[in-house]
Amino acid sequence: MLKGTKIYSIFTGACPKCHQESMYQNKNPYILNDVLKINDHCSHCGTRYRLEPSFFYGSMYVSYGVGIAFAVIAFLISFLVLKTTLFTAFIVIVATMLLFGPIIMRLSRNIWINLFMSYDKKTLNK
Repeated sequence: MLKGTKIYSIFTGACPKCHQESMYQNKNPYILNDVLKINDHCSHCGTRYRLEPSFFYGSMYVSYGVGIAFAVIAFLISFLVLKTTLFTAFIVIVATMLLFGPIIMRLSRNIWINLFMSYDKKTLNK
């Protein structure tokens, strides 16, 4: 597919350096106890995911933007396409945010780490 690109790592949660394995201990974001549990390092290339103790706090800023994008899309679909009332559109936005909350959290972390790391073909031979 798009292996070797940041888009691949962002949408799959794969190691940003080698794209060979998931960064997360559990791939399913809807197991809420494990939604943010991340491996310490990649078992394939050895990349450390936690660059510093509070590294992923920065992903909260990304999460805001991703959440707004989801809310705007929900509004556009419900209000403009389906022609619902404003109140119904508001309910759809709240439901969307609740339903996609775990995915938004993971996408935000994936985007954040991919801002600081890039794919490296050399790691494939390790």
